[in-house]
Amino acid sequence: MSFKSWRSYKIFKHAVDTKQRFILDEESIGFLNSIVDTCRERELTIKKDTIVWRAQNGHSWRPYYQHDPDTDEDIHIDDFPCPYPPNRMKPLSDSAAEGRANSKGIPHLYVATDKQTAMAEVRPWLGAILTVAHLKITRELKILDFSVEHGKDNFKLKFIFEEPSDEEIIKAVWSDIDNAFSKPTKASDLKSEYAPTQIISEFIRSKGYDGIAYKSSLSEGHNICLFDLGSAEVVKCHIFEPTNIKFDFKQVQEY
Repeated sequence: MSFKSWRSYKIFKHAVDTKQRFILDEESIGFLNSIVDTCRERELTIKKDTIVWRAQNGHSWRPYYQHDPDTDEDIHIDDFPCPYPPNRMKPLSDSAAEGRANSKGIPHLYVATDKQTAMAEVRPWLGAILTVAHLKITRELKILDFSVEHGKDNFKLKFIFEEPSDEEIIKAVWSDIDNAFSKPTKASDLKSEYAPTQIISEFIRSKGYDGIAYKSSLSEGHNICLFDLGSAEVVKCHIFEPTNIKFDFKQVQEY
């Protein structure tokens, strides 16, 4: 079953943003079912022992002591930065902030395909010290790739004047979905902006998938959201400091 319209994602987003979010209407349920019906080519397998990365702003401190032979005491001299402990690099099982793919209180494990992407995603500032963990996937995982149409706009003007083909509808809707998952967020954004992608993620989880992947808007790699916190274990933690942060700007059209 294909999507009903090339505007299906926009209709779904409007419905869950402004009408019904916890008890979906028939059209929204049909939209979710169409995702599953059209996603087979997007299924990916992550093999056991694959390495992924996760970063957090901040670090711990390691005290440095020097032995005084006169008093036979260890004297605290200084504290040096060190990585957070491994258990600090995964969300608590009974507590979670709201995210792109999870509701508040329902923890998911967000990781990246490379350490540069993991670090960029936490948006560090110059002079900050980050803790970066590399994690190992603990079992074979089946995930859904939400990056295939990232950065594309498959809308065509003719859609307004004539009915597009099923293939055109599928590509148009998936480009909207993929771009929604990769859309940069700001601290000032309303948390309800996450509602459409949270609902899609929860539905995908109910269909037996272990996670989703989507393109990072801040780096070259991909982000992966794992539904089960036990899907990856921390192997080692390191600390990094950003040495250069570059911004590109575009002029905003004034009306």
